[in-house]
Amino acid sequence: MSPTIITIAWAVASLVIGLMGINRKMGFWGYFFGSLLLGPIIGLFLLLASDKKVPVKAEIEEIEE
Repeated sequence: MSPTIITIAWAVASLVIGLMGINRKMGFWGYFFGSLLLGPIIGLFLLLASDKKVPVKAEIEEIEE
């Protein structure tokens, strides 16, 4: 495989991981850059290990209880 194809595949995989991480703690940019720098496999592990974002209203209700 040529280096160009590998680079494009790496970037596309990082983009997909970033899109999957929109509703997670680190958000799109965190997962995108994390998988871009560390690799898509590590980025996927980070994504799967993270929690979903908790809406601010739910956090307030949780603190009040």
